[in-house]
Formats: sequence, C-alpha cells, structure tokens
Amino acid sequence: MGMRVLAIDAGNSKTDVALIDADGTVLGAARGGGFRPPAVGVEVAMHMLATTVEEAHLAAGGPGPLRVEHVSACLANADLPVEERELAAALTARGWGASVSVHNDTFAILRAGLPVGAEPCGVAVVCGAGINCVGMTPDGRTARFPAIGKISGDWGGGGGLAEEALFFAARAEDGRGEATALASALPDHFGLSSMYELIEGLHLGRIPVVRLHELSPVLFEVAAAGDKVARSLVERQAEEIVALATVALGRLGLLEVETPVLLGGGVLAARHPQLDDGVRERLAARAPKAVPLVVTASPVLGAGLLGLDRVSAPDEAYVRLRAQYP
Repeated sequence: MGMRVLAIDAGNSKTDVALIDADGTVLGAARGGGFRPPAVGVEVAMHMLATTVEEAHLAAGGPGPLRVEHVSACLANADLPVEERELAAALTARGWGASVSVHNDTFAILRAGLPVGAEPCGVAVVCGAGINCVGMTPDGRTARFPAIGKISGDWGGGGGLAEEALFFAARAEDGRGEATALASALPDHFGLSSMYELIEGLHLGRIPVVRLHELSPVLFEVAAAGDKVARSLVERQAEEIVALATVALGRLGLLEVETPVLLGGGVLAARHPQLDDGVRERLAARAPKAVPLVVTASPVLGAGLLGLDRVSAPDEAYVRLRAQYP
C-alpha cells in the first residue's frame, strides 16, 4: 500500500483527483465533472467520482486495485456534519484507503492558502458557483455555516449572481424595474435579441440551465462599464463576502489578531477590480487585522496538504507538493 494519499477536491462544476506519495510527489492526476449528490444521489455521485479516481490511478501507472494510506476528500455539498459522515461512509465503502477524512471543499482553499510552516489558523471564503466560509484555529476550533442557499441565509456566488442579473434584466425590459444594460447584455451573450427570448429559451430548455454560470462574467463586464444596477449587485457580493469573513473571525476570537483571510473560488480568483477593492475596503474597516489573500492554486492542493498532515509527512513533502501546484 505504501504511505500514499488520495487527494480529492470535488466541486459543483469540476472534480480534481491526485494520487500523492508521502514525499509530496504527485504520482498521477485526473479531472472529472462536478460532484452533486443532492441532484443525482450519493451513489451516482460516488460512481462518477470513482471514474475520475480510476483515471488518476491509471495515470500513476498502478495496476491492480487502488489502495492508499489515507483518502483526503474536500467535497462540495458536504455542508452539514451529517452529510460529511454520510459521504465519509460512502468513500470508506469504496475501500481505497486505510483511513478517510471528509471536509467541506472550502477547507481545501483554507489549507492551500496558508503559507508553508504557518499554523493552521485563518478564515477562507469561497465564492465560486456558490458561496461559503470556514475558519479554523490551531487548537482545533472551527467556524462554519450551513451554506445550503437562501434557506440558510446565503446570497451570491456565480449562480446566485446570474439569477439576480436575470431578475433585474427581465424587469428592466418589461418596465417593472430600473433600466440596466444587463437587459441587452445577457441575451446578447446567447446570440438573442431580447430578455423575452432568453426567458423563453431557458424555460423551454433550449438553453441548458447549466449555462447560467456564463452570465456571472457578463455581469462583471456590465458593472465595469458603469451600469448602476450591475454595480449594485457587485457591491452586495462584496458585502456578503466580508460579512461571512468577519462573523467567522469574531466567532473564533480573531478580530484583534493578525489573521489571513483566504479568498478563493472562480469569482474571487478572477480579481474583478470592483469586487476585489470592495472586499478589501470593507475588511479594512471591520477587521483591520485581517490579511486578505487571493488563492489561485488548485484546491486539490489543499486536499493533498490535509492528507499529508494525516500521514505525518516530512516538511520537505509539503514544499515538494506545493511546487507542483504553483
């Protein structure tokens, strides 16, 4: 078996898997589709994940069944402890590792963003397809949120921003709402001439709902051009990100301590100037000791580092693994 780690970062839109030696060498890697147990069920989601894991195993050149010391999985939709336990049981049943740990995928951003040798202390906010936040301290305390959507008080993320942009664009076109360039920019993205055509296309399935994530970058482009409605949505997203971070810092008693706040996910990693500046300005006002850092390294790095933690890997293994995910 050897002291190998199977690192899994499974997000809503994509999954990255890496088979890592205890010295930090990536032996094989693969990328697959999104991991969405709520939509397809745990068994189907695990079957899809298993395909990607097998591809990584084959890339490592390993014949025979996969067997590692530890499986470190950072998974989207592992939002509640009960979900973490259910997914851990499903992974254990696959028989890939002697031990298994499951974390929400936001912990991958947190672990990946902490400098080499730093204590496991910080707060991470992920703004990708959805939005979430976690925090941790060296003594093992954590802060987290259910992050299930509007029923748990969440707002934004790429999917949420796309829905808000559609809402305001539709109302602008039919006269119920304020005028906004989104009313022409959103349908234009799909080669359509009106919001009515876009609404019809989405409703009748001619435009797959999964393509809605394409509208978030359009929103930021319209905002950058000065559109009032689009800019208000970007400002609200900055507000939500900072609200999550400051609440997590407060819960962990870190508001008065210099603490990294790791910002990850596609929306934040894109470094849109209005959003980036808005987050930094609000953090400086509400949590002056916070040190915002944008994490652009692959989140599977964080899953791998958490796995190396579990197998007590040597210091040089962490350096070697990070070097492979610049």
